[in-house]
Amino acid sequence: MNNEAIGVYDSGFGGLSVWRELYDMLPAESLTFLGDGKNCPYGGRSKAQITAFADAAVERLLSEGCKMIVVACNTATAAAIDTLRSRWTDIPIVGLEPAIKPACERSRTRRVGVLATAHSLAGDMFHRTAARYAADVEVVTAVGEGFVEIVEQGSENTPEAAEAVRRVVEPMLARGVDTIVLGCTHYPFLRRQIEEVVGDRGVEIIDSGKAVARRVADLLDRLSLRAEEGHRPQYRFLSFADEEYRSRLQAKAFDCTRH
Repeated sequence: MNNEAIGVYDSGFGGLSVWRELYDMLPAESLTFLGDGKNCPYGGRSKAQITAFADAAVERLLSEGCKMIVVACNTATAAAIDTLRSRWTDIPIVGLEPAIKPACERSRTRRVGVLATAHSLAGDMFHRTAARYAADVEVVTAVGEGFVEIVEQGSENTPEAAEAVRRVVEPMLARGVDTIVLGCTHYPFLRRQIEEVVGDRGVEIIDSGKAVARRVADLLDRLSLRAEEGHRPQYRFLSFADEEYRSRLQAKAFDCTRH
């Protein structure tokens, strides 16, 4: 048993979509969320820069006593997960993998859409996963241009957000995809807007949040790291940005739990 917190890290607000799944699935576990904020978005950054940001974030979370780290950022996972695991060999570090496997298993048209950042789509992890699970499936990829910035600004429910989503999703639908993978943790915050574009076309939308939470739960059990039964969890929020950003992270996290 271990009552220390699980550390959750993202470039900004996006990882709160994973935080929400951990909060729901593991109600006895304390969670410490670090949203970088200062360096977000990571799009356009080099692999070396992203690795340095991720390294600093994990170091900060470990200094807070976290017993496990969840890299709740697809871009940071793609760029840095191997480096992080090689540096901290005694701490379990969970990364994100695009949900290509379940999407391919469920697709009827054998055309699957993947929405992600340019860095994630160019990364080895995406190509390995696609090669393993999508040999007989056409994978239609697109970058969610502006999606991260919309979520960071809290502008999801605006006409501009709806138009940004439409510009990216409509061409995917025109290619005949019947499943869309949200390959960035910011993107689930635009799920309603994506669903509105999809309409009644029978397209399933999948993200990795629940799968990550199940993976964390399994590791807690296998490594005997579960919090004690009846433990009263604590929820903390950290950032490399300013206090205003950190307060917005905290507010958005608890707003997530009401949906």
